[in-house]
Amino acid sequence: MAKFKKILAGMTVVTVGIILAACGKNNNAVSSDKNTLNLSAVAALDTIDISKSSGFGQTGNVFESFYRLGKNGKPDAGLAKSGKVSQDGKTWTFKLRNAKWSNGDPITAQDFVYSWRRSLNPKTESPYAYLFSGVKNADAVAQGKLPAKELGIQATSKDTVVINLNKPIAYFKVLLAYPLFGPQNEKVVNKYGKKYATKAQYQVYSGPFEIKNWNGTGDTWEFVKNNDYWDKKAVKLDKINYQVVKSNNTGYQMYQQGELDLTPLSSEQVKNLKSNRDFTSYPYSLVRFLLYNFKDPNTANRKALNNKNIRLALSLAIDRDIVTKKILGNGSTLPTGFVATNLAKNPQTNADFAKEQAVKNTVDYQPSLAKKYWQRGLKEIGEKTLNFNVLSSNDEADSDQLTQYLQSQWTKELKGIKVNITNVPDKSTIRRAQAGNFDIYLSHWGGDFNDPMTFMQIPLTGTSYNYGKWTDANYDNLVKKAGNQDANDPETRWQDLVKAAKIVNGEQAITPIYQQTTAYLQKPRVHGIIHNTAGTQWSYKYAYVK
Repeated sequence: MAKFKKILAGMTVVTVGIILAACGKNNNAVSSDKNTLNLSAVAALDTIDISKSSGFGQTGNVFESFYRLGKNGKPDAGLAKSGKVSQDGKTWTFKLRNAKWSNGDPITAQDFVYSWRRSLNPKTESPYAYLFSGVKNADAVAQGKLPAKELGIQATSKDTVVINLNKPIAYFKVLLAYPLFGPQNEKVVNKYGKKYATKAQYQVYSGPFEIKNWNGTGDTWEFVKNNDYWDKKAVKLDKINYQVVKSNNTGYQMYQQGELDLTPLSSEQVKNLKSNRDFTSYPYSLVRFLLYNFKDPNTANRKALNNKNIRLALSLAIDRDIVTKKILGNGSTLPTGFVATNLAKNPQTNADFAKEQAVKNTVDYQPSLAKKYWQRGLKEIGEKTLNFNVLSSNDEADSDQLTQYLQSQWTKELKGIKVNITNVPDKSTIRRAQAGNFDIYLSHWGGDFNDPMTFMQIPLTGTSYNYGKWTDANYDNLVKKAGNQDANDPETRWQDLVKAAKIVNGEQAITPIYQQTTAYLQKPRVHGIIHNTAGTQWSYKYAYVK
């Protein structure tokens, strides 16, 4: 998949507008409705138009694609009854099951064709249009250079979809579990026109639930069991109540009062509640890292940040144990490199990519070695002192503490360094990063699918999210090999990506700090939630309460 451009900085990803944040409830007070789950979200739904969404954290429960994401990030049964791929990996053929929209209309192959063409229409301005890259003519259609009918997807019969790719995409099956690649009902889009998807009733749903009582701006809404869903017998819940809760303290109080079944915890709350029987945690493939500006407008800083020894010194001076255990304290873990742990496994040995990408003496705390690299780097660039500015978003809960720690730690360990902090709102952070107006940027990235490529797009030369403008021909060539001549050879492709990741990690072109885990209180009555570290993180299809 080519341009992995997240719409909003750092993580973007993942994330983001529709990501589920919380849910919770008390041991004593329990919902009177045994088939109802009470959850919270960090923000209101920004859109329920799959072509315009920038994330499907919760809405993967109301929209379904050829597959849906099951346990451990594996594609599970979705709207496709069967799927097969040609020997060269370029042609995928799907037979659809006899499924219906929530209004009773049949879901047809043409609904998929229409949906893909709509998402790639430049006028739609889909934030995730780049995820179609690799499908025949997708890039040209998205750029308005070819008509939508030239896109590599056809309905060869009412229940048969054929997709043509420019080249094999090793993670394509996982990608097709993302609701973005699901169908849309053209009749409904035309019926509602500009009203389409602006309220719950102006949309139809293909997943286990449908949305009710959402007016487009409200802080409460419901997911109600979709009785037209093809696998409705598997769905135990009748309803999920959502409420926007912006404060962890408010969420905790609501949990105690029996108003939530799951609620996320702040670092301070984690320290006090770790022994609570309701305590649990859900990891996520989001890595917080430092990006360096290799085109820094300040001459001295540009020389410094292009110096490998300086970057290694900055990384080795960070005590990530302190960061994860004392500053965060929420179960977040130590990274081995810039690609997340538990994201992808070696196709032959089942070893974690994160383990194979590791390069010694790059991300562990080694203050003595950091000092040596620092002095060596200063000598090489002919400087005795350096003054860096660290850019970060103050919309991130831990940014203040984390940037203060970096400032203090680097000043303590590295003689001659001065560190200033710029904590500004997310939108401003992104604008500055895109304009190259930073020295060091505290950023992040969350995976959208379970493959290393979701992270490895970041440092490629010329991508819009490579804010620091790092470039390495060997890295580019290895990633391109993995996506072209080796795309249909799983083990060779894997080794290409491991070698490429080791270049970034060895050079510390990106310095990882921690991988996010969010701690929660979850009611003992809640069972069957599927949580994945990437893509549609939360699935309630099999959830139940008892």
